[in-house]
Amino acid sequence: MLTAPVLQGTLVRLEPLSGEHVEGLAAAAAEDRSTYAYTWVPDGIEDADRYVRGALIEQAEGRSLPFAVRLLDEDRVVGSTRFLDLGAFSWPPPWPPGGYPGSVPSDDEPPTVGEIGGTWYAASSQRTGVNTECKVLMLSHAFDPWGAVRVTLKTDARNGRSQRAIERLGAVFEGVRRAHVPTIDGTIRDSAYYSILKEEWPAVRERLEQLLRR
Repeated sequence: MLTAPVLQGTLVRLEPLSGEHVEGLAAAAAEDRSTYAYTWVPDGIEDADRYVRGALIEQAEGRSLPFAVRLLDEDRVVGSTRFLDLGAFSWPPPWPPGGYPGSVPSDDEPPTVGEIGGTWYAASSQRTGVNTECKVLMLSHAFDPWGAVRVTLKTDARNGRSQRAIERLGAVFEGVRRAHVPTIDGTIRDSAYYSILKEEWPAVRERLEQLLRR
């Protein structure tokens, strides 16, 4: 199994998601829901409980690590984010029999590729340093102790606000995957894909740290 870390900065602490976060998530999501048009954000206690239970099922399958985002100066939960689509592969070839070398990551075989996503924040934490610091903490963990070679970020191609936020991080736009996945509004969305590679991480980290110092 891959251990879920606690990642702490100066503004936020990312805590492994658990049932203890249900009430906090529900309260955070209730502030103002006008920016959640493209993202499933739990609505109420029962929905937050389903949200957490679903995330923990994904974690048990080995390819996702969900977090609650806690704002340190107010000691309250202000959202959620996660690593997902985590995979570990051996390199270079030859690979073992069976073709594709990907395996479920573990502490002994940490992820080499993954995605940061499933992110949402309370209205009061949007357009603050919260998202930037969350990304610094997660990218640092992916590229440094894990030694990942690539981290993906993606969003609904209609969500210009989210795309601008990803571009502000310094991620590279790769293109649009058409008719990719169902959305909460019942349509099939196109997904805008971005990535950060291992060799790009030092420059991205410097950029993000500068943003946090402003």
